[in-house]
Amino acid sequence: MLDRKLGGPAALALGVVLVLPASPAASETGYDLWLRYAPLEDAGTRSAYDARFTAVLVPGDSPTLAVVREELRRGLSGLLGRETPGATSAGDGAVVAGTPESSPQVARLGWDEALDRVGAEGFLIRTTELDGHRVTVVASSGEIGVLYGAFHLLRLLDTGAVVADLDVEQRPRLQRRLLNHWDNLDGSVERGYAGRSLWDWDELPGTVDPRILDYARANASIGVNGTVPTNVNASPRVLTSEHLRKLAAIADAIRPYGIRLYLAVNFASPKVIGGLPTADPLDPAVAPWWRDKVAEIYGLIPDFGGFLVKANSEGQPGPQDYGRTHADGANLLADALAPHGGVVMWRAFVYDESVDADRIKRAHMEFVPLDGTLRENVFVQAKNGPLDFMPREPFHPLFGAMPETPLMAELQVTQEYLGHSRHLVYLGTMWQEFLQADTHASGTGSTVARVLDGSLHGYAMTGMAGVANTGSDVNWCGHHFAQANWYAYGRLAWDPGLSAEAIAGEWTRSTWGRDPGLVAAISEMMMGSRETYVRYTMPVGLHHLIGGDHYAPMPENPDPRREDWSAIYYHRADSEAIGFDRTRRGSGAVTQYHPPLSERWDDPATTPDELLLWFHRLPWDYEMKSGRTLWEEIAAHYEQGAREAAELLDAWQALRGRVDDQRFAEVLARLQVQADHAAQWRDQCIGFFLSRKSGVAAAPGS
Repeated sequence: MLDRKLGGPAALALGVVLVLPASPAASETGYDLWLRYAPLEDAGTRSAYDARFTAVLVPGDSPTLAVVREELRRGLSGLLGRETPGATSAGDGAVVAGTPESSPQVARLGWDEALDRVGAEGFLIRTTELDGHRVTVVASSGEIGVLYGAFHLLRLLDTGAVVADLDVEQRPRLQRRLLNHWDNLDGSVERGYAGRSLWDWDELPGTVDPRILDYARANASIGVNGTVPTNVNASPRVLTSEHLRKLAAIADAIRPYGIRLYLAVNFASPKVIGGLPTADPLDPAVAPWWRDKVAEIYGLIPDFGGFLVKANSEGQPGPQDYGRTHADGANLLADALAPHGGVVMWRAFVYDESVDADRIKRAHMEFVPLDGTLRENVFVQAKNGPLDFMPREPFHPLFGAMPETPLMAELQVTQEYLGHSRHLVYLGTMWQEFLQADTHASGTGSTVARVLDGSLHGYAMTGMAGVANTGSDVNWCGHHFAQANWYAYGRLAWDPGLSAEAIAGEWTRSTWGRDPGLVAAISEMMMGSRETYVRYTMPVGLHHLIGGDHYAPMPENPDPRREDWSAIYYHRADSEAIGFDRTRRGSGAVTQYHPPLSERWDDPATTPDELLLWFHRLPWDYEMKSGRTLWEEIAAHYEQGAREAAELLDAWQALRGRVDDQRFAEVLARLQVQADHAAQWRDQCIGFFLSRKSGVAAAPGS
């Protein structure tokens, strides 16, 4: 497996730098992700860089500094097509990297004020004079900041940025930037579409798969600093001493890359594995059990990050089982973690055992009254939208509604409702839409991004979580283009103000090639792909038109297990109308938003077309802004979406020979599936809704 050898940790450990061939026809598996460091094609740029970046000087022997040193050597050698040596002194063209404590050269620069400003994860990259030589310095007050700075410098070079006189100052806007893995202890992955779990529990703790180091390296390159390796539908077994030793081995492996380990826990663990008769958070025996368990964890993993909890949702146990509140449960765990510096991330994805009149209201109803009652080390972790990772939702009304409680956004990188890893759907545009949405919590400009980074409400803790899309597939994510969503998540968690288009351009240059025409063509495919998917799966705000696999069209789905797992619960189509009435006259969900949104979305005339049937139930002949009837608009969206999916296939075929043959063929096969399935979405949904509109039963399978 060529790519894996090139990207594997063995090369890092030995200081070996191998260079990929420049020819686009060379076979690539995708294992190297955006860290290919393919040689620069432009001779002028390559020559200029060759003189500017001659050697690497990274004093110090810590594990993190060793990673920095070898990453710079690997990256520069790959980009420049020649070996980049290490150095013991700062000569012309040296890249000097370190902290004032690790590097005498950095210490002599006197940048203390700026380093204090960017913090231990931030960094400076500057062109300067050192000992009479012109050098490039990557500096931070923390070693992990140096690592992030090294990756950023290589990103600049890899994407063709002007680096004649560098003066870069960055720090992450969010403190905790996590990947949540829904991996099970049997190696399966819930909502995973890229093979088996990355974690080989049977081999741990004695053997740590080298791939885990490559996973950590990829995350560090985009600023991800935390991982939750197990499912939110948590097994109590993860807290057994045997399993904690396995987790400690993972934590040891990823620590040099700045990644802390967190753990999803089952609230009933004291009862299931602890031998207690109850898990009631107010029972006097329960708190000591959690304190002892937390102490055991920190004895094995000194930098353990904390707990992620799914409670009283979809059958998971929680404090409400004992008549207690979410605050009672979260505070119990927070008190156990606080002496060690750990946090609780308490998920707001909850809905009642009995079916609510409108399920999307439940989280706001349960959590807003608890604002100000949760411990200082508790996050409420809310999905981007109030339902469940739909292709388009309004932002979750909790954002802007809990000024005294830090909110952590949960985004889904894995494409549960977005074509799995069979469809090309770039999620950067969806997340940008979410992050820039104005909550109006404190007037105009109260964006979700400002809620998350603490600038709106003054949160002392900030963070974002992404449900991971990685697995054992050679290319990590099943679909080569799904790698872009992992990349975009990390970049936006670092800075929620980045543009989806700029991120797409970065990823394309590093992953596919730097030719401007190629970059433009691939970026165009990516930037329109999410809207294309929305058109052929949930036009005009229709949502949840799927069955239990969350993939195929099933607008007729009645799901006997729960009414609110069915499609008909949401579209409510009959011969008179279609859509879910969430206005003041209906479920009232619109009132959970601040004015003027609550007024704007309460009126179909002022509701954006893309959310119309999310908030309104309207007659089929309702006149749209386009002049078409609602039915004509729905049908037109399905037609356009299917046509655009076919055009994605055509656009990729036009790039034959401009990217390597293996990845080209693998993407082509996926795009053919997408085009076929988009047509099925169009035909099945138009047929079904036409039958509902006409009052004539649809033919089986239509």
